[in-house]
Amino acid sequence: MTSSANSSFNWWASVLSARMLIALLMGFASGLPLLLTGSVLQAWMSDEGVDLATIGLFALVGLPYTLKFVWAPLLDRFTLPLLGRRRGWLFLTQIILALSLVFLSLQHPGVSPFSVAIAALLVTFFSASQDIVIDAYRRESLADNEQGLGASLYVNGYRIGMLLASGGGLILADIVAFSVVYQIMAVVMVVASLPTLFATEPIAALGQPKTLKEAVIQPFLEFFQRNEAIVILLFILLYKMGDTMAGNMTTPFYLDIGFSKTEIGAVVKLFGFWATILGGLLGGFLILKMGIYRALWGFGFLQALSTAGFILLNMAGPSTSVLAGVIAFENLSAGMGTAAFIGFMASQTDKRFTATQYALLTSLMGVPRVLIAAPTGWMAEALGWSGFFLLCTLIAIPGLLILHRFKNWAPSKNEETQRAT
Repeated sequence: MTSSANSSFNWWASVLSARMLIALLMGFASGLPLLLTGSVLQAWMSDEGVDLATIGLFALVGLPYTLKFVWAPLLDRFTLPLLGRRRGWLFLTQIILALSLVFLSLQHPGVSPFSVAIAALLVTFFSASQDIVIDAYRRESLADNEQGLGASLYVNGYRIGMLLASGGGLILADIVAFSVVYQIMAVVMVVASLPTLFATEPIAALGQPKTLKEAVIQPFLEFFQRNEAIVILLFILLYKMGDTMAGNMTTPFYLDIGFSKTEIGAVVKLFGFWATILGGLLGGFLILKMGIYRALWGFGFLQALSTAGFILLNMAGPSTSVLAGVIAFENLSAGMGTAAFIGFMASQTDKRFTATQYALLTSLMGVPRVLIAAPTGWMAEALGWSGFFLLCTLIAIPGLLILHRFKNWAPSKNEETQRAT
């Protein structure tokens, strides 16, 4: 058999492997709880007559998603007696998460918002813990050249889980009480935990931390002793910054240039959702063929170009066909870029400390979404829509330029394939 035939076989073996199905199903389990403490909980509280100030404060229950690196070392250090180092923790957190959803369903937002906050905080804590273990499992169970495709399937599963919980949950709430909705979602969470029982436990890397001190300190020492540690962190901050800034202001932009809420819902949300799903899948397949380095370049360029597409939409005005074209291109490229970006972050973790390092990197990834996106409204007012989106396009350039620093040491497609085999 020729090397070309072997390469083709390895490619399809990766695509059709049980590992990829597990990545998709674990993504679903990870995405399911997120909006049950967000938009769905807000709707329940509004329905119960809770004041807006209190509802706004409930954003704080999401802090465990940002602070998950604090307890991630515990999941690297200790192994439970059943199912192994990763699956043991994962199954435990998933079952407790389902029980936390039941506990939340028994609360009464209109009577005691504080007890609702405690229950919601339990949900977010165990949801964030589940995310830590799933990220570590995906990194350790997939070869380097499979990280991009695994990430794309994980993200798509995540979005489907979010859609079921938010869209499905709100639709159900018109038929049954919100408490019943949360109990149904708890049952779905139990079902979503079943793949954990059938998944294969990753082979543990040599040199795992033997003490809690090692689990806390060694991940930081190992990472910052690398020659390019600061460059990696800068790249993670900058690669999707322009895309994130633009995305933060798109809804006000659509409304301001004359689109109706129905057009935004149909084209941007529904059509855009499937474009993002397709982009993630396409990106994952291309990464498997191209390698992470080339994919980051190509997808990063497409992301920047798609952001510039909003300038064209601003010039065209409220044209549904132009909106559909811009959204298709933007969401496809965003899905591809996210797959490459998450795959890159996974490849930068040491398998001895996957949970801790990945939790740190994903927390850093969230900084642009929270801090850098905050002044975007002021920027749009000062620059106008075209000027604002041009700035977002140009901000993508530094992240792409940093990629030059990776050229000499980032694994090539051939090297990634060799590792996989």
